[in-house]
Amino acid sequence: MAARLSLTLSSYFGRRFLAGVTLILCVLVGLVVVVDFVELSRRAANRESAPLSVIIELAVLRIPFMAQKILPFAVLFGGMLTFARLTRSHELVVTRAAGVSVWQFLTPPLVVATLLGTFVMTVFNPISSAMVYRFEQIEAKHIRGKPSLLAVSPSGLWLREGGADEQVVIHALGVSQQGLELRDVIIFNYEGNDRFAGRIDADTASLASGRWRLDNALVSQPDLPTEHFAEYYLETELTIDSIRESFAAPESVSFWALPGFIEALEEAGFSAVRHRLHWNAILSSPLLLYAMVLIAATFSLRLIRQGKAGLVVVGGLITGFLLYFLSDVVFALGLSGSIPVVMAAWTPATVSTLLGLAMTLHLEDG
Repeated sequence: MAARLSLTLSSYFGRRFLAGVTLILCVLVGLVVVVDFVELSRRAANRESAPLSVIIELAVLRIPFMAQKILPFAVLFGGMLTFARLTRSHELVVTRAAGVSVWQFLTPPLVVATLLGTFVMTVFNPISSAMVYRFEQIEAKHIRGKPSLLAVSPSGLWLREGGADEQVVIHALGVSQQGLELRDVIIFNYEGNDRFAGRIDADTASLASGRWRLDNALVSQPDLPTEHFAEYYLETELTIDSIRESFAAPESVSFWALPGFIEALEEAGFSAVRHRLHWNAILSSPLLLYAMVLIAATFSLRLIRQGKAGLVVVGGLITGFLLYFLSDVVFALGLSGSIPVVMAAWTPATVSTLLGLAMTLHLEDG
């Protein structure tokens, strides 16, 4: 009969696992931050509006997002490090000799990984999203030189175009053809930043060849009578690509706010596939971390006992690469519509979990 793992021993294994994951996460995030800082410095090299302080701020704002992306690999390698240390110190050997099964001493790390994934999903992600949103604003202003053009809300679509001398703000209640045509349009013209210069009301606005074609337009200007035009043309530098690129990135929207944002996006007439995929991927993160613990255990426990530490490292690297490759391929299929979004988001976590369970069962039987 298998012995029961005491609460003290469970707490010990859980703390050791959390310490190993934290150590690996700090190392990986540190390396990525250095690379990211160098890349931001290269992009800002010819920008006078991006001094060193701005680059440092941008690099800091990206840290939570990068930590969230790296976390599954930190759990994998942190778990391998923890199990290898426990095996080399004979702590797991003694535990197994006392009749404790693999599943029993894996329970504390599995619980810690699941709770960590839940914490990241519900608490850490909103913080990360807010910092990514701030990052995009600063990057657009100081590095790309293009402030955000578009905002989607339950009240409709808002577009802004122009510079310091003249600005055009477009509001539409609906969108069709993925942004090529706007419905129930109001266009506000401003001179400078806030001096009202006119307004145009139109039934529809169609984007083509560097201009908006406004149907059934009413043109109003200060101190002048309103004029009616069956067709009215307004020059623009906007393109459909620039409009789509101005959407809030899925990473900049909180996990809790994503469902409402997706609904507003679809009601406005735009595709929300990227945002749905991202939301489901966040939902699957606790399961993915659970799977990483199982895979880490199967790679490290038996091979360390057999003195094959090198194979542990190689196996972990190969597993991490395959997971990253699988996720990219499946996500690409989801974005293209080849497979359902839910399947694309949950496949990496589900496949990893099934693989980890199968390998752990084989290890226990062995």
